Amino acid sequence: MSQKPILIVEDEAAIREMIVMTLELAGFDCLQAAEVAEAHQLVVDHRPALILLDWMLPNNQSGIDFCRMLKKDALLCEIPVIMLTAKGEEDHKVQGLDAGADDYITKPFSTRELVSRINAVLRRAQGITADKRIEAGALCLDHSSRRISASGQHLELCPTEYRLLAFFMSHPERAYSRDQLLDQVWGSTVYIEDRTIDVYIRRLRKLLEPYGCSKAIQTVRGIGYRFSIQD
Repeated sequence: MSQKPILIVEDEAAIREMIVMTLELAGFDCLQAAEVAEAHQLVVDHRPALILLDWMLPNNQSGIDFCRMLKKDALLCEIPVIMLTAKGEEDHKVQGLDAGADDYITKPFSTRELVSRINAVLRRAQGITADKRIEAGALCLDHSSRRISASGQHLELCPTEYRLLAFFMSHPERAYSRDQLLDQVWGSTVYIEDRTIDVYIRRLRKLLEPYGCSKAIQTVRGIGYRFSIQD
């Protein structure tokens, strides 16, 4: 298991205590916070391995705003976040993922599912090569700074766009189905529709078009998508 603790940010004490008990039985150490200010201090002080973050929090502060703040901080952005919420509609899931969440669990959830999702997100996070730099035509990926540039210009990408384009650049010249992309970029435990991939592909192509790179993301008829800088 992780050597660092998991931070649970949840204002309902009964739910928070249930999660702590579940994770401690699974071998994790836990930190607890009921609101954003307390959570932020714990993140800075302890750098947890992962954050379980409730969407709705007190004092007019939301978990999704806290997630966005963390992902904009160069020192904290690598900490994976799983959103916990009663909001189950797909647009809410996409909103959470766009904010930088690595996964999304809708209440109520089973304790087995929670532990499984945490382990899956931790495995994905540990699999990222932080010092790897990749150049593909006019595009340059720098994992250490979590930046992608085109023709020397930094691209303003949401976290999900970054993960998808980084995956493509790390795995060029191979066709992936929508299901494979969902599994590789979001993880097999994230339940969003495969058409969501098409939305992000269109967004990436639009962002890359001014730099002449939009054609690098190719549609493979009957299969899915491929990243290639070959003509």
